[in-house]
Amino acid sequence: MFRSRVKLAARTAARSVITAQREKKFSTAPSVSSAARNHKVVVVGCGTAGLAISHQLLRSGKFAQDDIAVVDPAAWHHYQPGWTLVGGGLKTKEELRSQLKSLIDPKLKFYNDSVGSFFPEDNLVALGNGDKVSYEQLVVAPGVSVNYDSVKGLPEALASPDSLVSSIYGYDTCDKVFRTIEKFRKGVAIFTQPAGVIKCAGAPQKIMWLALDYWKRAGLYDPSNHSGSGIKINFATGLPVMFGVPKYNAKLEEMRKERGVEGLFQHDLVAIEGNTATFARPDGKEQVTKQFDLLHVVPKMGPHSFIKNSALANEAGYVDVDEGTTRHNKYPNIWSAGDASSLPTSKTAAAITSEAPVLVHNLLRCMDGKEPEATYDGYTACPVLTEYGKVLLAEFKYGGEPKETFGKYFGIDQAIPRRAFYHLKKDFFPWVYRKSMVKGTWAGPNGWIN
Repeated sequence: MFRSRVKLAARTAARSVITAQREKKFSTAPSVSSAARNHKVVVVGCGTAGLAISHQLLRSGKFAQDDIAVVDPAAWHHYQPGWTLVGGGLKTKEELRSQLKSLIDPKLKFYNDSVGSFFPEDNLVALGNGDKVSYEQLVVAPGVSVNYDSVKGLPEALASPDSLVSSIYGYDTCDKVFRTIEKFRKGVAIFTQPAGVIKCAGAPQKIMWLALDYWKRAGLYDPSNHSGSGIKINFATGLPVMFGVPKYNAKLEEMRKERGVEGLFQHDLVAIEGNTATFARPDGKEQVTKQFDLLHVVPKMGPHSFIKNSALANEAGYVDVDEGTTRHNKYPNIWSAGDASSLPTSKTAAAITSEAPVLVHNLLRCMDGKEPEATYDGYTACPVLTEYGKVLLAEFKYGGEPKETFGKYFGIDQAIPRRAFYHLKKDFFPWVYRKSMVKGTWAGPNGWIN
């Protein structure tokens, strides 16, 4: 009898413990059970922004082992600006990736996991595995999501080895692009750009200009007699212009006309079926269909769901930060930069070279009880490949105002494509990215950081 009561009591106690653990796991204000998960700064994302910011913070000398934690589920880190070069046959995708763990300083605590949710009122981040991580300061920089399903039929077309449908916007698809360019001999080639926010808004036409030049060099396309060429080239963009900055748009529009590219403006690709592409038109106009023989697609992009559905997001789903200080507009110990942020500038790696130092400077001041003082002016850049061997180097800030590095120091008009800029894009930028930027020692036009 006594033994039976003991067993019953033990079972009851065990059930109580299990029930308590479940309630704790699913409570709206989770607690941190391990001191090892308490950090001064947590950085969500180990892309360009996350690596640059976390290493710049570490290099300040104000943090000890594991004071800074970084969170990312990826095994590999990719130099995504180089995927245009892969699409043009200038590099391999394998040489542009590194094991993520190898890029993270051992003094940083690395959580190789996804983020489940944020609890900004409690200074907690819930990881995908259920663990909770606490912070004093939080940096949210996970980039954006590429939505291949935004175009009906696109995933199937990309996966088909026989189709001439490709995209430079993914590791698994960027090397298919050059194979389609090489294989294409005759017909209609369409290059698309969606309406809305995307990574590097110049990339959709960069690959078009490289393809045009490839076909020109192969004797398949004559820009001076494009109507008599066997290849017809269309640029179908959801935007009303070639480029969002007036100075560079004027040059690229001139180039489009000179080279015989048909501009299908405000044409937003929504579906692919066989060799038919369907485009949405603005203001509720009827959809338009176009036949193609080669199609390069840029899918729509947007914030990750764990950002969009969180208290950190603005109405568009991006981390809601002040456009000057990069500090969150509601939570003073939360910051964001890079593609996931609401900063109203073009989403490029070049932008991060200016965003990261501002964020780091202001975050460190706030940790010392001071107010932010550094201001980000919206600087970003887009080296537009206009052919093999030449690049138009667009640099600008908020308001679409040019902010040209070489124009400032050497009086050079950067709207004129140049070979020197091509070598920056092809050779220098990939080198300085891997050697310095991800280590927190490169600030773009401002040079190296000590």
